[in-house]
Amino acid sequence: MQLKFKYLLLFLAFVTVTNSFSQKKSKRQVLEARRVQLQKDQIYINALLSNTKRKEKNVLGELKDLGSKISKREELISVISKETNELGNEIYLNQLGINQNKRDLKILKKDYADMIYKSYKSKSQNSRFMFLLSSQNFYQAYKRFQYMKQYTDFRKNQGDEIALKTIEIQNLNKSLKVKKNKKQALLNDKKKEQSVIQKEKIEQENLLSQVKKKENKYKKQIQGFIKEEKRINAQIDRLIRNAIAASNKKAGTKTTSTKNATFALTADAKVLAAQFTSNKGKLPWPVTKGFVSTYYGRQPHPVYKALTIQSNGVRITTNRGSKARAIFNGEVLSIQVMSGNKKMVYVQHGDYITVYKNLESVYVSTGDKVKTKDEIGTVFTDKITDKTILEFVLTKNTTTENPVNWIYRM
Repeated sequence: MQLKFKYLLLFLAFVTVTNSFSQKKSKRQVLEARRVQLQKDQIYINALLSNTKRKEKNVLGELKDLGSKISKREELISVISKETNELGNEIYLNQLGINQNKRDLKILKKDYADMIYKSYKSKSQNSRFMFLLSSQNFYQAYKRFQYMKQYTDFRKNQGDEIALKTIEIQNLNKSLKVKKNKKQALLNDKKKEQSVIQKEKIEQENLLSQVKKKENKYKKQIQGFIKEEKRINAQIDRLIRNAIAASNKKAGTKTTSTKNATFALTADAKVLAAQFTSNKGKLPWPVTKGFVSTYYGRQPHPVYKALTIQSNGVRITTNRGSKARAIFNGEVLSIQVMSGNKKMVYVQHGDYITVYKNLESVYVSTGDKVKTKDEIGTVFTDKITDKTILEFVLTKNTTTENPVNWIYRM
């Protein structure tokens, strides 16, 4: 009984270690996937942001680009650190498994040796044949024969188990070596990224000192940008309110002038809105490739932290010549011309509106039906900064939503 209890405890310990290992592995797989994606992003960001020649008008843009690079690299270093820690935990658990298996193997070998010794003694004192002949009746002879057979099978199984346990230890040792090599590779990657980020931070400091020499000038530029952004946000809000009022008037529904004005939806529009909602987090990007260079919400300016900007959507930096595309089925609600002859397209999806700003040209007209991923225009490329940036806004009625929560992660 004691031996059985001991084996039960060993089994439970092994199951606990295995379960813990499986959970850790799952978490590390998520981290590994994120690290790989960040490394791809880093290559893409460097390719997009490294071609700009330094000009006085573009110092603020260059400083912002450096901030984006540093921020993304810091996230990558953080993920590498977490993945390294998870690997360290796996190595520790792996070593525990090896140690446990070695103890199990030692016990198995001892039990097997005891069994062989007892079997040898039993053979020297009495042969199997005599053991059977000394039976008092046929039933007893049969039972003794069965016992001898089970004993032989058990001894064979013990030998097989020792062989399997030995192979298991060898495999765990191989796995341990692979993990240690991977951990070292990650540590090398982290060291390399930390070296690069130090250089980028020095470059950032140099640019900041350059900006501080003409602080008032650059502050006026930023304040002008913030003012223009407020004007465009108000313009979008006004157009959507007018669209709600016109749509509801057509449907015979009275619209109040409150901030919570909503579309009175037809049965088909309700279905479309429900489909849009059910695809939250799975909607395609409004460009085929890019990275979010400005996020949604109220935030300090990336250069002058004392100044606050309100981003009602996201800015996605992409390749020159990239096409903006509808993120879901809908109808073109309106097309507006912005300063510099840039266009802004509104697409309605029930009571949701998606806005595609900073387009050089458009391929659709007001009232057109569009489907998911239909191209609606070419994104404008700034001649000074050489940046191609799509500004993307998503609202439910007049309330803005964070687009990052709606589109799938690249």
